Amino acid sequence: MKPLMVRVWLFIVMCIVGGLGATVGSVVGHSFGSRGLFFGAIVGGLLAVSLVARFAAWRGWIAQSQWRMTTLGGMLGFLLAAFIATRTLSSPVGPVLSSLLIGAGAVLGAAIGASRRSDPLP
Repeated sequence: MKPLMVRVWLFIVMCIVGGLGATVGSVVGHSFGSRGLFFGAIVGGLLAVSLVARFAAWRGWIAQSQWRMTTLGGMLGFLLAAFIATRTLSSPVGPVLSSLLIGAGAVLGAAIGASRRSDPLP
């Protein structure tokens, strides 16, 4: 697969699964009240980001040595997206568009991880 397509797939899957992880986490956390809803969304999203980074390494989208930086970038993007989403709940546009930060963070993290390697991206 071409390097551009690898980045596109990583971006798309990270955005979708990161958002779904937050959704599932918030549903599970809702049974513990409003704080549980927020905490569940954060934990679910961060767990989903970590799983997608592992999946990307397994699929060969990123090298095994890149998964830490990919995970870190995706998690930072997720936390920023969660911050923006909670501040823009009056409109569906803010939360939906903020999820793009998850994928952007993961792709940036993968690129930083690749720059630390001696061989190029797969």
